[in-house]
Amino acid sequence: MLDSNQLIDGGAHTDGGERRSGVGDRADRRRALIVAAYDRIADAGFEGLRTRDVAADVGVNVATLHYYFPTKEALIRGVVGHALRKFAATMPAEGSPAEQLRQHLTALRHLLKEEPRLCAVLGELTLRAPRDPVIASVLRGTDDPWHRMLGDLFRRGIADGCLDSRLDPDDAAALTISAIKGVSLPTTSPRQPERIDQTFRQLERWLFRD
Repeated sequence: MLDSNQLIDGGAHTDGGERRSGVGDRADRRRALIVAAYDRIADAGFEGLRTRDVAADVGVNVATLHYYFPTKEALIRGVVGHALRKFAATMPAEGSPAEQLRQHLTALRHLLKEEPRLCAVLGELTLRAPRDPVIASVLRGTDDPWHRMLGDLFRRGIADGCLDSRLDPDDAAALTISAIKGVSLPTTSPRQPERIDQTFRQLERWLFRD
């Protein structure tokens, strides 16, 4: 669905050979730094993402963090990639276009309801993107593949006769993404889980002929 591995490793060192110490090998330490940055954004917003604090959370110094992530952009890519791994798991590899789309929407609904911290992180990044070209570039690199994937599913579903032939595949993909992003933004309403259910139920009524 989305190349989260590329996003996570973008800009980070990936060569081997480092001795095991502290939190473990290189992959473990890089992952720990990503999770610490993810948690900082979830708890304190983007303003709470300071590399010195992230390094301290993992028990390393800033120089060590910069070894793994030479720039803040690289660390942000790691955070986005960490989130995308969760989204990538919602896309089944098999089934008819309608089955894949229905399973994708069902899995996304559960993910958004069960992991509010994920909503908080993606919401922070989305709201910050218009004012930050680095974040905008990172998110654009995830939205475009998602749009293409959904558009392809809609095209094949229409051709198979399981989706409404009046749908425009690209327009339907854009509206679906906008609806999912909208319901995942941070809110003060205690009824967000209910709003998530309502949004996904209406998407399914709109998309599927049965």
